[in-house]
Amino acid sequence: MAQPLAGVRVADFSHVVAGPLATHFLRLLGAEVVKVEPPGGDVLRDYTRRDELRGMAEPFISMNAGKKSVVLDLKTDFGREAARTLAARADIVVENFRPGVAERLGVGYDELRTANPGLIYCAISGFGQSGPMRDYPAIDQIIQSVSGLMSLSGEPETGPMRVGFPIVDTYSALLAAFAILAAFLQRERDPERRGQYVDLSMLDASLVMMSSVIAPLVISGEAPRRTGNRGFSLAPTADTFETADAPLTIGAVQQNQYERLVGVLERPDLLSDPRFATPAARMANDEALQRELTRSFRSRGAAEWERRLSAAGVPAGVVREVEQAFASDQVAGRGLKLSVPVPVAAVGEATILNAGFRFAHDGPGLDAPPPVLGQHTEEVLAELGLAAPGTGTDGPESDPTGR
Repeated sequence: MAQPLAGVRVADFSHVVAGPLATHFLRLLGAEVVKVEPPGGDVLRDYTRRDELRGMAEPFISMNAGKKSVVLDLKTDFGREAARTLAARADIVVENFRPGVAERLGVGYDELRTANPGLIYCAISGFGQSGPMRDYPAIDQIIQSVSGLMSLSGEPETGPMRVGFPIVDTYSALLAAFAILAAFLQRERDPERRGQYVDLSMLDASLVMMSSVIAPLVISGEAPRRTGNRGFSLAPTADTFETADAPLTIGAVQQNQYERLVGVLERPDLLSDPRFATPAARMANDEALQRELTRSFRSRGAAEWERRLSAAGVPAGVVREVEQAFASDQVAGRGLKLSVPVPVAAVGEATILNAGFRFAHDGPGLDAPPPVLGQHTEEVLAELGLAAPGTGTDGPESDPTGR
């Protein structure tokens, strides 16, 4: 068998993270992704602290490996003609311009579907294609702020805190890939093979991502609040504790887990004490219980507690640095790491992440390099029956992100 999306062509007009990461997932599943870039290239190419990697920044490598790069100036007649011809032969188009920009550049849905009625068109934007904030520019941290996500991070006494990576871009990309696949399946089952327009709002996506705290708000009027490292259950035994050498997070949220916890700690008194005997009693006396737990946890190192508690069926994990987690034996055997060549002498070969799930056969993966800017322009235009004239120097918009 072939990969699930083998033979599917994606015309990718997106940039930075949300769009390119969405099409990266499609590429991992076997789709051909033609990345359309302005003459100056996707600005993500320069998101690096290393001068020698300008044009091939680390995030760009990880989200664009295996794609084809075609340079088109969509402000020119030829650029728009080539883009429309490419879209006419594509199954899927993805863009993440601000609303209205794609239409001004001649690659809006209404124009493209005239020549390709079966086209799956996904438009990713900060606030979606409708509503009073439709035309507001947005990047990840703006949506983190506007959505209320920042208000959830930190300790109760601290101010709002941004999540330490572009979580909204990342989740929006996942949701976009999911929506695209759903629309593609819908088209394949439609006797008329009608296409679909997908309107993906990063604000909407972030609220969906927070559904666990949105539900109590809208159903019971219970506003979410910052809880620091306390788990979703708010149990005092679902938190992070100091040990002899490193922080340890535990998640003893059920009565049987609590009983196993105190057994591993060799603290039967924490079960016989009426203040801690039941979930309700522990919630009422959470500070006292946490002081007792911390006193016990400080007697050994975090890794030893992780082993002991996990063996007893109590969820527990050492608070690791990202590099420690990525280098762990657990990750090593999961097929999460892909090796790709990189056309930059300073790198040569790079490790990127796979899709995060595994198939029994013909699953996600790739081993092709990220493209040099415009590397496949002549090849793709020749396939479209077009000859490439000289390209200009200006991007499609004064703001190269189009946001």
